[in-house]
Amino acid sequence: MSDRAVQDTVIRALADAPYRASPEWRGLALADPARLERFARFLARHFYHERLVHFFKYSRALARVTGRRPEAVLHSAGFDALLPTAVLGSRATARDVAALAVRHVHGASAPQAIPYLDDLLAYEEAMMLAEAGPRVWRDDAGERGAGSGERSPPERVEGTVLLHLAYDLPAVLPRLLEPWTEVPRAPRRDVKLLIARSPHGRVAVARADAAVASVVELADGRKTLPELAREAGLRSEDLEATLAGLADLGAVRFATGS
Repeated sequence: MSDRAVQDTVIRALADAPYRASPEWRGLALADPARLERFARFLARHFYHERLVHFFKYSRALARVTGRRPEAVLHSAGFDALLPTAVLGSRATARDVAALAVRHVHGASAPQAIPYLDDLLAYEEAMMLAEAGPRVWRDDAGERGAGSGERSPPERVEGTVLLHLAYDLPAVLPRLLEPWTEVPRAPRRDVKLLIARSPHGRVAVARADAAVASVVELADGRKTLPELAREAGLRSEDLEATLAGLADLGAVRFATGS
């Protein structure tokens, strides 16, 4: 193995617990297993501490009312139980860690002063999930290629979330991070939020109207544009504009043709 290959293999072992336990890794004997495991667990806690502090920052701001900081789960038995299967940066592990944080904060006897707490936790969990998973590190100019130049049917990108909320969270979120003595109130109204990530990892949030929500829910990679327009109740030009905006957000893509 080259020095670069050794380095990449050790980094993979630190980030990927199942690989760390595999005969393939153990047979290489590149590091002391106990020391590597300690350091890998330290890295996992550091990695998810940063993400919980960032994506659950609003729940964190409410900790003086709930008495629960989301990142406290990193020192719980529940998080320890995840470590043997954890793969840093994967969507599966992000889902497990976010679920731990949601249960922890929700387990507080939250006062009626935070009626939108369920919506808030669903939003923060969706943000953390959207950020996770593989991403494009370099552009591939030929990715669209389907010889004919025609686009294939649009499909919803994995990790895209359409949230149906009972409270207008965007109206209250900035105020939660400002100084306050009474818990800021959120207007009670039905709101749809679209959370998506670009191929390069930029997470974006946008309000979704009925047309956007319908297109996101119907885009399955099989329906043609006329079929999608008909089922969504949109004119073809309106569908094209909607798809262009969703593609910019990273919520839909046009699958590569064969």
